[in-house]
Amino acid sequence: MIDIEDSVFKRYTPDFDKLKKYGFRKKQDYYFIEELFKDNLFKAKIKIQPGGKVTGEVIDTENNDEFLPLRVESNQGAFAAEVRQAYIELLTRIKDNCFIKNYYIYPQSNRITNKIIEKYGDYPEFLWEKFQGSGIFRNPETKKWYLAILDVDRSKLQHSPKELIEVADIKLAPEKIEKLLKEEHYYPAYHMNKKYWITIILDDTVSDEKIMELVEQSHEFTLKNSKK
Repeated sequence: MIDIEDSVFKRYTPDFDKLKKYGFRKKQDYYFIEELFKDNLFKAKIKIQPGGKVTGEVIDTENNDEFLPLRVESNQGAFAAEVRQAYIELLTRIKDNCFIKNYYIYPQSNRITNKIIEKYGDYPEFLWEKFQGSGIFRNPETKKWYLAILDVDRSKLQHSPKELIEVADIKLAPEKIEKLLKEEHYYPAYHMNKKYWITIILDDTVSDEKIMELVEQSHEFTLKNSKK
């Protein structure tokens, strides 16, 4: 089954004031709207939860039933494809009018990013078209990377089922890496030189304050390291 809403709204957060202006109504603890589309043949019922999760249902107005072919990935019928595209266009219009773009998916990833922007004025650089959710921060004086926030499969770090997560790779002195690896919630660097980098899952198991402390050390390390 295709999760159309997740693909459209990934890395976007609702602006609830804009939702109201657009026509969303608050019902209990969520926002809700119904819109007709594709010549009124279909009705979209869109719900936005307090945390920003978007769900939707597409109803065939002729029989008042849910249009199930919309989400069947193997369904290549031309009409179903047209309805799916029209629904995506409707969702995209809502996204463009009512949502704010985030750099990342995880709340902690965005908090750390905003703290770095505020402290250093450094913005993430997204260098890989294939991995659009992975960005790096570099020391502007030396052009050396001091932090990377990457999309990673959790099973690459832990003995657990596959799940897409976001991690911070932080560059530090080797002696600091050795010390941190003896503590809980720190992992050998993913996709980086394990002598100089360490990985932290950005799921709040390590506090923002601790991560920013390491980021500051990394920022200083990448500056000093270049001058040796």
